[in-house]
Amino acid sequence: MNILVCDDDEAIVDAIAIYLENEGYTIYKAFNGMEAIEIVGSQAIHLIIIDIMMPKMDGIRATAKIREEHKIPLIMLSAKSEDTDKILGLNLGADDYITKPFNPLELIARVKSQLRRYTNFGSHETKANVYQSGGLMIDDESKTITVDGEEVHLTPVQYKIVKLLTANAGKVFSIEQIYENVWEEAAFNPENTVTVHIRKIREKIEINPKEPKYLKVVWGVGYKVEKI
Repeated sequence: MNILVCDDDEAIVDAIAIYLENEGYTIYKAFNGMEAIEIVGSQAIHLIIIDIMMPKMDGIRATAKIREEHKIPLIMLSAKSEDTDKILGLNLGADDYITKPFNPLELIARVKSQLRRYTNFGSHETKANVYQSGGLMIDDESKTITVDGEEVHLTPVQYKIVKLLTANAGKVFSIEQIYENVWEEAAFNPENTVTVHIRKIREKIEINPKEPKYLKVVWGVGYKVEKI
C-alpha cells in the first residue's frame, strides 16, 4: 500500500519513510500541504501522515482540501503545544493524531490500525483509471506505469498488455486472448509475437525476470499479473 508522509522537516520524513518501508509500504514524500494535495491527486494513496505546522500550506488547510474529494485515512503529526490545532484537525476529518517526538512502534501500530479499519469497512479508495498489483501501478489517465514508485517506460503495445493483465489481476489470459484484446484483430499464430513482448515487459518491470513477481506464466493456459 502507498503512504504519503508530509512534513517540512526532511529528517522526520526520511525517518518515518524508513520505518514504514521496513513494513513493506511504498512511501511518497511531501514537504508542505500543497505538495501533499498534488500527490494525492495524481497517485493512489492509501494513507496520509501529515504535520500541522508547515510553510506554504499547513496541515490543517491541506486536510480540509483533501477531505473535499478523498476519504483516505489521515494521521496528523503535532507538537504538544498544538492541542487546539489538533482538535481542529480532527474536526476537519483527520482520523488520528500522534504527538512528536513519537515512538516508531506506536506510529506503525496506528498506521496498521487505520489501514485495517479502512479496508474492513470497505472504504478503500482507488483513483479512477488506476490499476494496481502490489508495487506495480498503472495510471491510465497519464498513461504511466510505475514499479515501487519508479516510472517504467514501455512501448504502446507493451503498455496495453500490462494494462489488460493488471486491470484483471489474478485472471489468466490465453495468448490468443491477449493478442485479440491488444491488437484488436483475430489471432493467427500469435504465440511468438506475444511471447516476445512478455519477455521484454518482464525485463522492464521485474527485479529478476527469470523469477517474476508480477507477470507470471500459467503453463499450458496463458499469462496473468499476480493479484497482490
